[in-house]
Amino acid sequence: MSTGSGADSAPAPTHHDSQTAPDTPRKSSMFSSLKVRNYRLFFVGQVVSNIGTWMQRIAQDWLVLSLTGSSAAVGITTALQFLPMLLFGLYGGVLVDRLRKRPTLLVTQSAMALTAIALAVLTISGHVQVWHVYVAAFAVGLATVVDNPARQSFVSELVGPRQLQNAVSLNSANFQSARLVGPAVAGLMITGVGTGWAFLFNGLSFVAPLTGLLLMRTRDLRAVERAPRGKGQLREGVRYVTGRPELIWPIVLVGFVGTFAFNFPVYLSAFADDVFHAGAGAYSMFNTLMAVGSLAGALLAARRGTARLRLLIAAAIAFGALEIVAAMTPTLFLFALLMIPLGLFGMTVNVTTNTSIQMTTEPAMRGRVMALYMMVFLGGSPVGAPIVGWVTDTYGARVGLAAGGAVAATAAAVIGLILARVGNLRLSVGWNGGHPHVRFVPRDQREEREDQLATVA
Repeated sequence: MSTGSGADSAPAPTHHDSQTAPDTPRKSSMFSSLKVRNYRLFFVGQVVSNIGTWMQRIAQDWLVLSLTGSSAAVGITTALQFLPMLLFGLYGGVLVDRLRKRPTLLVTQSAMALTAIALAVLTISGHVQVWHVYVAAFAVGLATVVDNPARQSFVSELVGPRQLQNAVSLNSANFQSARLVGPAVAGLMITGVGTGWAFLFNGLSFVAPLTGLLLMRTRDLRAVERAPRGKGQLREGVRYVTGRPELIWPIVLVGFVGTFAFNFPVYLSAFADDVFHAGAGAYSMFNTLMAVGSLAGALLAARRGTARLRLLIAAAIAFGALEIVAAMTPTLFLFALLMIPLGLFGMTVNVTTNTSIQMTTEPAMRGRVMALYMMVFLGGSPVGAPIVGWVTDTYGARVGLAAGGAVAATAAAVIGLILARVGNLRLSVGWNGGHPHVRFVPRDQREEREDQLATVA
């Protein structure tokens, strides 16, 4: 089970790795990492489980909205699911750096399966109350604290350094492919037999990844040195990130985006119910169309050989701007169509940040750095979800979505300028082949060109 868009990505090679492996192609086959048997087992298991995950997400949000009639309550549910990541995410990273990954995943995946089955029994029997959903969401969040960084680190043991970047994008594509199926099936199941059966499907779907983990060949796993138990490892991880602008500023950016712009359970349920009065079917459709765009974004990322920070900034600005446009859209049809580019740019932000951070992180620090990244990206929801839920309830869904988009676009623009300044870059504007050409160039290159022009003049 995944808890966030593209959350189950694998660590990419470090900067050092990329320089010492000149035979690694700049662009690879879109599905090259699936040639590895152990990774295929992992990938297929996650496809099945992720379908169940999306079914439960839709059913959980709709159940809370049905029980309470409040978008704020949906926000509280989302907040409780991601609160453990905010509180304990860094400790989860320290644990993952010490533990064997496959046994750890067997435990965390089993715990999430049992939680889903318990919620299914309560719902099908007619005894479910909103506090039951809150407890289940918090329990899943606790398992996620260890499960997320463990899955990310484990893929490096499955595919090796030459395939890691491809696996990052394929894992995101995996999650988004399931997002195409899960919401659609959930919408039919909710209207046909009820939300409890969606929870049951999710619980049973964990049989696939658990079976895949058990069938893997241990001898084919790549040996990874585990961090020894020691004092100060948490502080060491924080110092490592804060001392590197190429790590800290992208993490700050996804913090703003994840906290205020990625709260789609709140936004989309409110648009489906309060703005367009179209019910669970429309909510499911919005999620499905967004998944189409997200899948396209993930597959495009699988074809790219690099993850540039300028692409991250541009995608985040476009994502925020599209949310503002969607907030002003007058019809359900146009709003639904905008979910496709929203999904594409949102996934581009997610995968580009994930890959760029991992490529510049040393292997011994990956668990802690990725835990910090996931803590900020997913852990921001406990802060943002109740806020955007309150704004949505008080001022309307359109104001809530527009405000989230404005925060994301503004943060991306400001952080883009900071990164340009830290990287000693300047904006270069000119014409190339009769077309405007805008890019960042090194300051010394720009100044040298200006000196040359002054000499000619």
